[in-house]
Amino acid sequence: MTHVFDIVMVPMQFLIFLFTMYFFIISFCGMWRRKEKKITTPRKTFAVVVAAHNEHAVIGQLVTNLQQLNYPKDLYDIYVIADNCSDNTADIAREKGAIVCVRTHPTKKSKGYALEWMFERLFKMDKEYDGVVIFDADNLVHPQFLMEMNNRLCKGDKIIQGYLDAKNPYDTWVSGTFAIAFWVIDYIVHLAKTNIGLSACLGGTGMCIASDVLKKHGWRATCLTEDMEFTMKSLAEGIKTTWAHDAIVYDEKPLTFKQSWNQRKRWAQGQFDVAQRFIPVMLKEGWRQKDIRIWDGCIYLLQPHFLMISTFFIIISYIQLAFPPFYTNIYNFMPSQLMTAIMLGQYILPLIILFKIRPKWKAWLYMLLYPVFIYSWIPIIFLGFIHRNEHEWSHTQHTRAMDMKDIIGNVKNTESIDR
Repeated sequence: MTHVFDIVMVPMQFLIFLFTMYFFIISFCGMWRRKEKKITTPRKTFAVVVAAHNEHAVIGQLVTNLQQLNYPKDLYDIYVIADNCSDNTADIAREKGAIVCVRTHPTKKSKGYALEWMFERLFKMDKEYDGVVIFDADNLVHPQFLMEMNNRLCKGDKIIQGYLDAKNPYDTWVSGTFAIAFWVIDYIVHLAKTNIGLSACLGGTGMCIASDVLKKHGWRATCLTEDMEFTMKSLAEGIKTTWAHDAIVYDEKPLTFKQSWNQRKRWAQGQFDVAQRFIPVMLKEGWRQKDIRIWDGCIYLLQPHFLMISTFFIIISYIQLAFPPFYTNIYNFMPSQLMTAIMLGQYILPLIILFKIRPKWKAWLYMLLYPVFIYSWIPIIFLGFIHRNEHEWSHTQHTRAMDMKDIIGNVKNTESIDR
């Protein structure tokens, strides 16, 4: 019996060790930023696209905010997709000055389908744009956002993700821990990978795509996680995603644990779906192109699988503690000191990030509940795997109407806004 478990558990330990060290090393690459000489002359034109489904509570604040960006008004237009709306989202957006495009479809109701529909219309227009910028209706946007995207496009980047901040990090412990998780990922994943030449990943909002990429390759990302689907599709075609740390978008975080659970379950379903469709293609393309960035994308897609393997490993370890004869070789491969360091790293890195961004004191209190948020991913991941082939979109209701003055009030000083 012991030999049978050796065959399973030793390779499992080896995989856990490799994955953990890989992510751990990359994480520390996000503790600094490369110096950059920025292009500050506005040159690029933008179509700013907002996908909105029954967003009457927040759409007006976003459109007003977008009209106040520090960028020449003749170089960007604001388009709102009123997608299958049954409220007055379209009327509010139109009154605030946006160009409203009304879309209705009985079955294709996800954000991915709405964007695909909008891009087809956009590229049939007489007016042409250098880039398309995408926001969610619940967002607020830093005044320098388009200037930062102009800088990146002028330098030749084709797909760019902006810094994903929180609009309401101090509303509840759920929105607070959600915000901490996003702040951590901003640094230890997106910034870290950009620092060492790997590809970041699109986050669904605050993203910019060069028009020539969309015209040549199309959008074709309509699953539950259309942002990840487009990232991996583009990466397989040799186009990486760049991180723009100073292009900040403020996203509304869920207020209740149920909202958080449902949103993350949808993300888990989508990531499993994207993984099973794209990993074989990306492995092949990574070998053909000899591009480590594509293989790193595969590893990124495998994170939920890694969590499932780790959970299984821990369950077996508890079984062997309860029944010692059952299996006794479980910790032989990885020294206990290394495991302790890895466990502590899960909490030390978030603390370092909080020191860097200097949030209000509430964020430090929410750190006490941060493990609840992190470990709740375990059942969510398993449910996402079980339901990975289901594609029904679940809409998150947004009600937190704010403006940039409220955002400024949520930080201690302007350095926290400007990063």
